[in-house]
Amino acid sequence: VDVGKDTSARELRRDFDAVVLCCGAANPRDLDLPGREGEGVWFAVDFLKETTRALLDNGLQEGTYPSARGKHVVIVGGGDTGNDCVGTCIRHGCESVTQLEMMPKAPDRRAENNPWPEWPRVCKTDYGQEEAIARFGHDPRIYQTTLTEVLRDESGALTGVKTVKLTPSLQQVEGSEEILPCGLLLIAAGFLGPQDYLPEALGLERTPRSCVQTPAGRYATSVPKVFAAGDMRRGQSLVVWA
Repeated sequence: VDVGKDTSARELRRDFDAVVLCCGAANPRDLDLPGREGEGVWFAVDFLKETTRALLDNGLQEGTYPSARGKHVVIVGGGDTGNDCVGTCIRHGCESVTQLEMMPKAPDRRAENNPWPEWPRVCKTDYGQEEAIARFGHDPRIYQTTLTEVLRDESGALTGVKTVKLTPSLQQVEGSEEILPCGLLLIAAGFLGPQDYLPEALGLERTPRSCVQTPAGRYATSVPKVFAAGDMRRGQSLVVWA
């Protein structure tokens, strides 16, 4: 059922002794930029989901998924989801792929202030970037860079993006603007917590990260009989936690 449409939050609390919310943290962080609205821009998880669905349903028939074939692709976000987009776009047959990362490049080896057995804070080159290096001859990642505008032609078609360099403190570097060709823009900039409609319908208290508030180490929400678990409570995380 579609909670809030087929069944109301009030009905759930009335008809059941307990309600457990495990709806994930699927509210993606967007880009508030000129030219953002229009065709050719996808949230990364939606892009990957549509590719997987088309692969399973029809063997990736052209026209059934947002294809990167023959396109210059720009991916905003340097994390694991962005890496998945790099590899997927190469397998689609993209013309080029660029992955933008706001933060500076991590060192290739452990720094003196990051000794074993601490988690190694080093630059990780994952399978998507390895495939890009093999295909195009260079690492797809550009560090300390962000977008300032999405460029479109008179018909509204996506043609490119305007970028700017950033300092380590994330301040824009004057005079560093560049234009990259782009026919497909993928936003892999993380998540802002769960979608709002269900916590709002139940009147739940939220954390500063907009997750459902529960006491430390417990799962009870601020509303009697309503509990929260998983990413809805802790924030967006990798599937390995499951």
